[in-house]
Amino acid sequence: MKNVDKSQWKELVGSPNSVVLDVRTPEEWQDGVQKDAETLNFLDSAAFMDGLQKLDKSKTYYVYCRSGGRSAQACSIMDQAGFADTYNLLGGMLEWDGEVVPYT
Repeated sequence: MKNVDKSQWKELVGSPNSVVLDVRTPEEWQDGVQKDAETLNFLDSAAFMDGLQKLDKSKTYYVYCRSGGRSAQACSIMDQAGFADTYNLLGGMLEWDGEVVPYT
């Protein structure tokens, strides 16, 4: 896992083979998500672990939550599960000043 701030994040996201992953709760998603983000609720352990099984481990994952704590934990779990590259957004959505789109 690599911790990156919002300016580094903006430079990295969108590169080939990358996936943005929002690990907040469904209630938090209603406040909006980053553009093109996939969602996986970290606080629902069974659903989170099941969801990880469906992800392509060879891709690069950019993981965020509300403040950066859950996403750091999610990245650690993903690293232990054999994911190639994970990035954690420091400060999460509290620090994010980029584009936010409605959750659908």
